[in-house]
Amino acid sequence: MFSKSKINEPGAKPDEAGKPAAPERKPDAYKSDAAPSGDFKPSTPKAKPPASVLSSDLHMTGNIKTTGDVQVDCTVEGDIRAHLLTVGEGATVRGEIIADDVVINGRIVGRVRGLKVRLTSTARVEGDIIHKTIAIESGAHFEGSVQRQDDPLNAKAGAKPQQQAPGAAQKA
Repeated sequence: MFSKSKINEPGAKPDEAGKPAAPERKPDAYKSDAAPSGDFKPSTPKAKPPASVLSSDLHMTGNIKTTGDVQVDCTVEGDIRAHLLTVGEGATVRGEIIADDVVINGRIVGRVRGLKVRLTSTARVEGDIIHKTIAIESGAHFEGSVQRQDDPLNAKAGAKPQQQAPGAAQKA
């Protein structure tokens, strides 16, 4: 905590106010309003908070919506919307999942929408998966349909029913 001051040493030049030069003011370097020095960079200026964890002793009924990351280790009856959603091995989700990244280790009963969807070997999914990229490990159980879309997070993109081509005859 104690350090030798270099103000009175030969070669050290204080600025006009009598304070040491900017590189010597290390405590000020940690202030957010301090001028950036050439070699100092804060380790994490806006650290991302850790994922919210819903522990295995919970039974939750209702929807979850966040822009952050969520790890579900419990039973959830409702829809979940998140940035990164990880469903633990012992977890069960009954509802729609919408997330940028989805990692499923547990059981899902409902639709999954994600830019990146990953079903691990312990995953059990009963429902449709709408994705941009998907990975299904050997051993995963999946019952439903898979559809690739450029924008799977947009719920309206897959909601339009397909129309018949004009002039196509229907057989009776």
